[in-house]
Amino acid sequence: MIHTILGAGGPVSNALAQQLIANGEKVRLVSRRKIETTGNSTWINADLKDYPAVMQAVQGAQIIYMCAGLQYDKKIWATEWPVIMQNLIDAAKATKARLIFFDNVYMYGQVKGPMTEETPYNPSSKKGEIRAKIAQKLMAEVTAGNINATIARAADFYGAESLNSFYDSMVLAKFARQQKAMWLGNPNSKHSFTYIPDAGKAMYLLGQHPEFANQIWHVPTAPALTGHEFIQLAANIFNAPPRFTKVNKLMLQALGLFTKAIGETAELYYQYQEDYIFNSDKFEKAFKVQPTPYLDGIQQLSRTLFKQN
Repeated sequence: MIHTILGAGGPVSNALAQQLIANGEKVRLVSRRKIETTGNSTWINADLKDYPAVMQAVQGAQIIYMCAGLQYDKKIWATEWPVIMQNLIDAAKATKARLIFFDNVYMYGQVKGPMTEETPYNPSSKKGEIRAKIAQKLMAEVTAGNINATIARAADFYGAESLNSFYDSMVLAKFARQQKAMWLGNPNSKHSFTYIPDAGKAMYLLGQHPEFANQIWHVPTAPALTGHEFIQLAANIFNAPPRFTKVNKLMLQALGLFTKAIGETAELYYQYQEDYIFNSDKFEKAFKVQPTPYLDGIQQLSRTLFKQN
């Protein structure tokens, strides 16, 4: 069986590839950037906006995992995501392969209470509107019986080597250097973070269990904590004083004048100001797995990604 990972080289795709390779699976890594291969894996260059290139990349695959992300720019998202999603759908139809699409929670918008797989789409941002449209398009094809596809959703990440998670870059990396941390939004509100290895394992499990296809799953994620609790937990592990600066929306917008990616985060500030509670009970019960506790995840990162000299 050939497992094809689109968007190889990112945090989740790397974690997924490790799971597949460790279990002796044949893996095809697809990206525009060259990737060093290990085990029973190969690399192929492809632009996901180019349908012939996508078809070449997925030829012969039984399972297609879509883990690619786009440049964090709503204008790029608006033009490129619909094209990529249509290519994915057409490729799934042509090959009859199972498609597993890795997604976020932007389409839910601001939610009072826990986010579950049944939470209605009510986007509060342009990026959320785009994600809602492509998810609806994908699941409409599933409902019509045209393709076999699954959506796996995660909360904000932590444990990414790219440090593109605010908890990684603004808290863990800071405390590892004995510096003052930064907290985005309201430290009294609750927030959920998905540990990258848990997301990779969830994608692997979805690929191994076709009986759970054609639906939406929230990947295993530990119960939400407040910002103060996350700060204290990390400070204890890194033996750092639990000092931090609050980053409000005005500061984000000001920083965005100099760094576009930071400016693009401002429309999603509601996620950090209000409670952001991600529920993964459905996955945990179906697959009989538990998310990594934050204490264990952060301790592991303190020995690896954020190892102190």
